[in-house]
Amino acid sequence: MVNFIHITTSDELAAAFELSNTVPVAMLKHSNSCGISAHVKYTLEALEADIHVVTVQLHRDLSDAIASRTGHRHQSPQMFILRGEKVIHHSTHYGIDPDKILSFLNAPRVT
Repeated sequence: MVNFIHITTSDELAAAFELSNTVPVAMLKHSNSCGISAHVKYTLEALEADIHVVTVQLHRDLSDAIASRTGHRHQSPQMFILRGEKVIHHSTHYGIDPDKILSFLNAPRVT
């Protein structure tokens, strides 16, 4: 079952980016007032994975920081897979595919 890790501070956001230097990191920008976002989050619940979540209504500053750091304008729901503090996969809305997310998270690191 998925482990949603809620990011609520800039230090936690920085730590998630830093973690991506070791393992791929899934990061979801979630809207708690959007039906599509609720459905996408529900589809992710079956994954055996950690997913870092920023709820945009509660942490607009963190959502803006993600947009600035990744170069992708804000959308929600919005999924990033980070590796080496860079975006290796980006998807939004119904383009967020749990199987594809899992494949990125489980892919061997190429050196």
